[in-house]
Amino acid sequence: MKMNKIKEMSSEELVKELQELKQELFKLRFSLATNGLDNPMKIPQVKKDIARINTEIRQRELANK
Repeated sequence: MKMNKIKEMSSEELVKELQELKQELFKLRFSLATNGLDNPMKIPQVKKDIARINTEIRQRELANK
């Protein structure tokens, strides 16, 4: 996910997307442990997306102070 797309999203959309990505990361880790993944590089990609969203949420919190 690109930062431009993340910056265009509202705060509620960011929280919703963050929850979805965390669920996806859980499912990917579970699949990796049980039977392996077709694309194991998907895990770091999802982690980076989570970090990007957390960063944007934090920046918005600091800007509102």
